[in-house]
Amino acid sequence: MAGTFRSLRHRNARLFFFGLLLSNIGTWVQFTAVAILVDRLTGRTTAIGVLTALQFLPMLLLGAYGGAVADQRDRRTMAILTQGALALQAVALALFDLTGTINLGIIYALTLALGVINAFDNPARRGFVTELVPEDDIANAISLNTATMTGSRIFGPAVAALLIGPLGTGWLFSINAVSFVAILGSLFLLDQSQLYRAPRAKRGGTPVRDGLRFIRRSPNLFVPFLAFTVIATFGFNHNVAFPRMSREIWGAEYWFGWVLTTMSIGSLLGSLLTASRSFVTIRWMVANALVLGLAGFALAWSGNVALALVLAVPMGLGGAGFVTSMNAITQQECPPDMRARILALTAVAFLGSYPIGGPITGLVGDYVGLEWSLAYGAIITFAAVFGMVWWGLGRRETESRFEVLRTLLGSSTTLAPSPSEHP
Repeated sequence: MAGTFRSLRHRNARLFFFGLLLSNIGTWVQFTAVAILVDRLTGRTTAIGVLTALQFLPMLLLGAYGGAVADQRDRRTMAILTQGALALQAVALALFDLTGTINLGIIYALTLALGVINAFDNPARRGFVTELVPEDDIANAISLNTATMTGSRIFGPAVAALLIGPLGTGWLFSINAVSFVAILGSLFLLDQSQLYRAPRAKRGGTPVRDGLRFIRRSPNLFVPFLAFTVIATFGFNHNVAFPRMSREIWGAEYWFGWVLTTMSIGSLLGSLLTASRSFVTIRWMVANALVLGLAGFALAWSGNVALALVLAVPMGLGGAGFVTSMNAITQQECPPDMRARILALTAVAFLGSYPIGGPITGLVGDYVGLEWSLAYGAIITFAAVFGMVWWGLGRRETESRFEVLRTLLGSSTTLAPSPSEHP
């Protein structure tokens, strides 16, 4: 346990993660309430898929550029500005709802604005996490950051499920607006003399292409990154399927919040298990992807909410472990002045894939079946896992052949690239 939470011995990390936890509870309250509100207004899975696409399309288009900007500027200042803008978005959503003027067009417009802000906030905030702790604790801090984000999902959807009946969605949006005081307060209260600031990247040049070239040439990143992108596109669209499954299969809309809550318990466990590892391997990433696919396929055909609540736990564990592993591996591999860019490219692959996977999942749910809106993503996850295993076995066989040649010819340095150099 001491190893799992070792980053928290630093005051700045404790302060930041506490503020982030409180703020993200509010974020998940709003996220759950918006999905339920759109379902009430339309009754269509496709409409929720469009909502998801609008929220994450800016990440696909602007996320890599946002990472380049974060590498070139003070990340703390940038996070303060973006978090303030997110608070204003929540205030606007609450005012429209409380005054009775809310409609689908307004929700879509404010969701698109949320996505644009997040495209710059995500790399700045996540890149800033690496400045809270020394080099040896960065992988742990990244994992605890994911644990904090997923841990907030335990409480946020549950709060929404409990309060959406007596309060309505407008007051839930207000709760989110107030919650930004926590993260903004923590950013202002940090001891800046205790920050481990990364060197800023030079302005100009081709920062995004430099990041892509780094991933392409890194033997430990390229294939896992491709698999991560595929699984993120099709295997993480449960937020599109769950609202309709809650109403049509599980019997009431509030089950959406409760299933997210139990799933988030698993997500917290998956993040903490990854955080407990001193070094995160691709094998660990593959194992978590397999758990995600198996649990997702079983949940798709669960048929009743009790079984769904149970299966949501391993689904969350595998999903969070998979994402946290990818984030940790990237930070183990990349240089300090490229961290925000690589994190941004990872976010583009994960969050930016929703504009593709979200609408597809909505169409599958409306025209094929709600169960298949989850099951098809699990099947694609299995295929990606198989691809990673096949690549890993092939790589190991290639490395073994190099070792045999080196032994036979009495050389360990000149015949071939080392395992860390060739794909």
